[in-house]
Amino acid sequence: MTTLSKILDEIQSYLPGCNTRIVEKAYEWAAKLHEGQIRKSGEPYLSHPMEVAYILTQMRLDLPTIAAGLLHDAVEDSQISIEEISKEFGEEIAFIVDGVTKLKKIPGSMNKITKQAESLRKIILGMSKDLRVILVKLADRLHNMRTLQYQAEHKRQKIAKETLEIYAPLAGRLGIDWIKCELEDLSFKYLYPEEYKRLKVEVEKRIKEAEEYVEKVKSILRELLQKNNIKGKVLGRVKHLYSVYRKLQKYNLTIDELDQVYDLIGFRIIVNTVEECYRTLGFVHALWTPIPGRFKDYISLPKPNMYQSLHTTVLGPNSKKIEIQIRTEYMDKIANEGIAAHFLYKEGFFTSKREHYKYLEWLNKLIELQKELKHPREFLESLKLDLFPDEIYVFTPKGDVIVLPVGATPIDFAYTIHTEIGNKCVRAFVNDKLVPLDYKLQTGDVVKIETSPYQKPSRDWLKVVVTGRARSRIKQWFKKEEKEKLVNLGKELLNKELRKYKLSLNTFIEESEKDLAILDNFKIKSLDELFYQIGSAKVSAKHIAKVFAEKTGREISDKEEIVEKIPKEVSAEKVFLEPSKDIIVVEGAKDILFHLAQCCKPIPGDEIVGYITRGKGISVHRTDCPNLKDLDSERFVEVSWGSYDSKTYPVHLYIICLDRKGLLANISSAIAASESNILKAHVKTTSDKKAFFEFYIEVNNKTHLDKIISNIFKVEGVLKVERKLG
Repeated sequence: MTTLSKILDEIQSYLPGCNTRIVEKAYEWAAKLHEGQIRKSGEPYLSHPMEVAYILTQMRLDLPTIAAGLLHDAVEDSQISIEEISKEFGEEIAFIVDGVTKLKKIPGSMNKITKQAESLRKIILGMSKDLRVILVKLADRLHNMRTLQYQAEHKRQKIAKETLEIYAPLAGRLGIDWIKCELEDLSFKYLYPEEYKRLKVEVEKRIKEAEEYVEKVKSILRELLQKNNIKGKVLGRVKHLYSVYRKLQKYNLTIDELDQVYDLIGFRIIVNTVEECYRTLGFVHALWTPIPGRFKDYISLPKPNMYQSLHTTVLGPNSKKIEIQIRTEYMDKIANEGIAAHFLYKEGFFTSKREHYKYLEWLNKLIELQKELKHPREFLESLKLDLFPDEIYVFTPKGDVIVLPVGATPIDFAYTIHTEIGNKCVRAFVNDKLVPLDYKLQTGDVVKIETSPYQKPSRDWLKVVVTGRARSRIKQWFKKEEKEKLVNLGKELLNKELRKYKLSLNTFIEESEKDLAILDNFKIKSLDELFYQIGSAKVSAKHIAKVFAEKTGREISDKEEIVEKIPKEVSAEKVFLEPSKDIIVVEGAKDILFHLAQCCKPIPGDEIVGYITRGKGISVHRTDCPNLKDLDSERFVEVSWGSYDSKTYPVHLYIICLDRKGLLANISSAIAASESNILKAHVKTTSDKKAFFEFYIEVNNKTHLDKIISNIFKVEGVLKVERKLG
């Protein structure tokens, strides 16, 4: 366990002679507040804030941040308040502690996605005022990932997934490469344990085999520098495991085809000046043939996280492809420590002085995103998109640089410039040539957008855009259009019900405007909102008409039929006809018709969400269903699993194996031994001795499915087991 003296020694190594009393006081308070508390590992709880504080010293951060690291769980896990922290340690430390403290006022009825979204909103708001909030959170998450083995299996999966999707990319955006890499590798270890173990063994084997070659390349590069009077150092670096795994996935390779990944080991040349970087590049290209299209200049065009370096791939000794990075000492420091490195150079860098955020445009986008996207699912989806690490650099006709994710289109570019330019975009010219709107932009492209006042967004645009901003703006436009349609539909439905009482819609509107208490009965603030709720099947027109009629002393007309056929396009109230035994609405609604979506086929134990359809009740989807991103977030409703005893559900499994005799029989036996029935199977083999299986099986729930997958992985030769949608 890390000791106080170890933390203080580390601080003195980069802040010699500083007064560390504030850190010592924070330690004393943390020890007292966490006294008697035990972690799942069996260690005293104090070990966690101590490790977090030590990680912060490794990031070379200031004393208030380290003190906040020691106190970061104090409010959450003890009786102390933020006000008391502020009184004892000052507003600066209290603000950081508050920023990383989980929200306590989230209702227990909220689903996991809503809770996750609201907690992330709080962190983003905190880091918008003081970046040290996210640095403490990253240190906290890193230590929790290092001790994840003590959590239950389902929690390990959830925490690792969130880390890989949110916190590792955040560390990357901040340029803190060593934390990003460790978070990715730890997440990989728990999300894909079999692949992690096999890949680790194979990578280590190849590193050992390549030792002689690596030393040979390093020696040649050192001689090259010396010959040209350049002082510098040459390093060999190994890609971290998850980046290797991603590369295998990108090129659809298996672990057995690892030899096809040529940059498993790369080389880094560190020199003193920018001029020497370019000179060294020239000498390397003169020595070894460069691979066309594999050169990147991040010195003249730095990444948004301030990363700078020259990247090139050449044909090295024995005609092997090798990747070489060339940078200065300062660039190397920034590449590893990112924004944290600026603490020692710029006082006050982490606070809300906007001039310090010129390299953090992505943060401004996140802040804008959390304000705009109120629905938790949309916010999380867009957040993950905007944290995507791979980027391109394109130019406006005036020469301004626009940073976009890989795969971005002219539509993404247009929405990045301005919402109205995006909405009215009709044509795009790239490098003075007309291109389709789904054209994939490349680094260096000069993009010009033409607009028309008669243009409007297309739903097809949602299939090609990759930025959260473009997606949210397009959806907003359709929401506005859809809302107008639903308001009109709501008016029609209510008018139809009012006629049964010899009342008109105009009468309802007039009376409601005179007496707002009528609307208060329905807990709705405006008439348009009421009509919208009726049109979207969230409020019953029949119920509202009845309540209004009772207030005005009307009875139902004998001339009108009590029950009428509802047209298919507006048959919202059919949702009350046939209750389902499979799922229930969290908010307490009863007797509502549900159906499980065929696009993603959820099974009990999956995280699910409901979507109110027109005339077909509530469609229940898995929360990871890709179709959700194109649906109206206003129609989502929280649902949870209820009774599902003795039912079975179909699941589609995709399995990749090394082909051998008896493989199909072994996998079939593993499924049968797990008490599952095979409905259908397809087998395909290839000339390179691979076998691809598709099984359609019956399962009872998610736990049952996990058991089946685990048993399949035990079969010799199985490389991958994946649950498919549909």
